[in-house]
Amino acid sequence: MPRYNRQFDLSISDVDLIEEALRARGRELSGMRLALKDDNPAHLESIRVVEQDQRQNEELLGRLHDQKIFYRPKQAVYVGG
Repeated sequence: MPRYNRQFDLSISDVDLIEEALRARGRELSGMRLALKDDNPAHLESIRVVEQDQRQNEELLGRLHDQKIFYRPKQAVYVGG
Protein backbone atom coordinates (compact mmCIF):
# COMPACT_ATOMS: atom_id res chain seq x y z
CA MET A 1 0.00 0.00 0.00
CA PRO A 2 1.51 3.38 -0.97
CA ARG A 3 2.21 5.98 1.70
CA TYR A 4 2.12 9.76 1.54
CA ASN A 5 5.32 11.72 1.14
CA ARG A 6 5.63 13.87 4.27
CA GLN A 7 8.83 15.65 3.18
CA PHE A 8 8.43 18.44 0.61
CA ASP A 9 11.18 20.45 -1.00
CA LEU A 10 9.49 23.66 -2.12
CA SER A 11 11.21 26.96 -2.76
CA ILE A 12 9.83 30.33 -1.67
CA SER A 13 8.75 31.00 -5.25
CA ASP A 14 6.90 27.65 -5.31
CA VAL A 15 4.95 28.56 -2.18
CA ASP A 16 4.25 32.03 -3.61
CA LEU A 17 2.90 30.46 -6.80
CA ILE A 18 0.65 28.13 -4.77
CA GLU A 19 -0.67 31.08 -2.75
CA GLU A 20 -1.38 33.09 -5.88
CA ALA A 21 -3.23 30.13 -7.42
CA LEU A 22 -5.32 29.78 -4.24
CA ARG A 23 -6.14 33.49 -4.30
CA ALA A 24 -7.16 33.25 -7.97
CA ARG A 25 -9.36 30.27 -7.09
CA GLY A 26 -10.89 32.33 -4.29
CA ARG A 27 -11.73 35.13 -6.73
CA GLU A 28 -13.27 32.58 -9.10
CA LEU A 29 -15.39 31.10 -6.31
CA SER A 30 -16.51 34.57 -5.22
CA GLY A 31 -17.65 35.31 -8.76
CA MET A 32 -19.54 32.03 -8.89
CA ARG A 33 -21.21 32.82 -5.55
CA LEU A 34 -22.24 36.29 -6.71
CA ALA A 35 -23.81 34.81 -9.85
CA LEU A 36 -26.10 32.59 -7.77
CA LYS A 37 -29.26 34.13 -6.37
CA ASP A 38 -30.24 33.45 -2.74
CA ASP A 39 -33.95 33.67 -3.51
CA ASN A 40 -33.82 30.91 -6.14
CA PRO A 41 -34.38 27.50 -4.46
CA ALA A 42 -32.62 25.74 -7.33
CA HIS A 43 -29.38 27.52 -6.40
CA LEU A 44 -29.34 26.62 -2.70
CA GLU A 45 -27.29 23.43 -3.07
CA SER A 46 -24.85 25.10 -5.46
CA ILE A 47 -24.44 27.98 -3.01
CA ARG A 48 -23.68 25.54 -0.20
CA VAL A 49 -21.01 23.78 -2.29
CA VAL A 50 -19.39 27.04 -3.42
CA GLU A 51 -19.30 28.38 0.14
CA GLN A 52 -17.78 25.13 1.40
CA ASP A 53 -15.10 25.36 -1.31
CA GLN A 54 -14.42 28.98 -0.32
CA ARG A 55 -14.02 27.97 3.32
CA GLN A 56 -11.58 25.15 2.47
CA ASN A 57 -9.60 27.48 0.21
CA GLU A 58 -9.28 30.13 2.94
CA GLU A 59 -8.34 27.53 5.57
CA LEU A 60 -5.53 26.23 3.35
CA LEU A 61 -4.26 29.77 2.76
CA GLY A 62 -4.31 30.27 6.53
CA ARG A 63 -2.34 27.07 7.17
CA LEU A 64 0.28 28.16 4.63
CA HIS A 65 0.52 31.55 6.30
CA ASP A 66 0.88 30.01 9.76
CA GLN A 67 3.87 27.93 8.63
CA LYS A 68 5.88 30.93 7.47
CA ILE A 69 8.71 32.28 9.58
CA PHE A 70 8.85 36.04 9.26
CA TYR A 71 12.15 37.89 9.58
CA ARG A 72 12.74 39.91 12.73
CA PRO A 73 16.19 41.27 13.47
CA LYS A 74 17.58 40.01 16.76
CA GLN A 75 20.07 42.84 17.36
CA ALA A 76 18.03 45.94 16.56
CA VAL A 77 14.56 47.17 17.37
CA TYR A 78 12.06 45.93 14.78
CA VAL A 79 9.87 48.59 13.18
CA GLY A 80 7.11 47.03 11.09
CA GLY A 81 5.24 48.62 8.28
